[in-house]
Amino acid sequence: EYRPPTTGLLSYLPPSWVPYAELARLDKPAGSYYLYFPCVFSTLLAAPLTSPIAAPTTVISTSLLFLAGAVIMRGAGCTINDLWDRNLDPHVARTRLRPIARGAVTPFQALVFTGGQLLAGLAVLLQFPPACFWYATPSLLLVATYPLAKRVTYYPQFVLGLTFSWGAIVGFPALGVDLLSNGTAAAAAGLLYSSNVAWTVLYDMIYAHMDIKDDAKAGIKSIALKHEKETKQVLTGLAITQVALLAGAGTAAGAGPAFFVGSCGGALATLGYMIYKVNLKSVKDCWWWFINGCWFTGGAICFGLGADYLLQYIQGKDDQKQAEKEVARTESA
Repeated sequence: EYRPPTTGLLSYLPPSWVPYAELARLDKPAGSYYLYFPCVFSTLLAAPLTSPIAAPTTVISTSLLFLAGAVIMRGAGCTINDLWDRNLDPHVARTRLRPIARGAVTPFQALVFTGGQLLAGLAVLLQFPPACFWYATPSLLLVATYPLAKRVTYYPQFVLGLTFSWGAIVGFPALGVDLLSNGTAAAAAGLLYSSNVAWTVLYDMIYAHMDIKDDAKAGIKSIALKHEKETKQVLTGLAITQVALLAGAGTAAGAGPAFFVGSCGGALATLGYMIYKVNLKSVKDCWWWFINGCWFTGGAICFGLGADYLLQYIQGKDDQKQAEKEVARTESA
């Protein structure tokens, strides 16, 4: 039986707002963080490629805009997902009390709510440089079609990866780096995007194990069902692929040792530990690693990228001062 929330953010909202907050998953923010991290990765990787190197204030303000966009667009994606799954969700224990599935929100009301979320997302997008509109808009097609993937393939997590990783591309034009004319940036963005696709498949495969029994009964396909007996081997392969592609992105962008030690080494260590420790037979354990894994791995990658950016920024400032001194000497002579 459904019980209204008595703790957390939703408990402070008017009762009529609660179903819509639940539709947007405001009470389950882990998905927003997973959508946000690729945006931060690309922003930090792109910053040293700008000329001059983007200032920390610019990087922070851009990252905050991405955070607002991630929360809004993740909510819109969840609403679209629940609209597609309104006849499937009642058959899965974890989803049967979602707002549309339990009748708290009608499909038409959810459709109107989706329109409002997309307009709010557009308002955030328009705060970025104009080029970002053309880079970001194609992702809406993936947002709308992802829920269909679980009906036709055992690998809907791959489609989710294509969707959730889009921010790994948009961070470059957000800082004014043109991917069409800058081959180095384009290579770095492509490799970073591919790395995040592998990461998405990895963590969502763990997530899918929470519903594996209900999915089998309801006819919902997932990578967890397809590879149930060799899940940890698949997870290991995905982790190696993710880190290798991440290293490739750093190499293409000219990243330094701080990136390779912090981001690549940190990602390899945190992913390896998670894969070793997670109990795939336990719904509670899978959920714990899903919501905390984003901070372990995402945080490690951000730390390495951030350290490398700051070192390059400081070095760039030093080089600029040295160049100014040389010019002054030449003029005085």
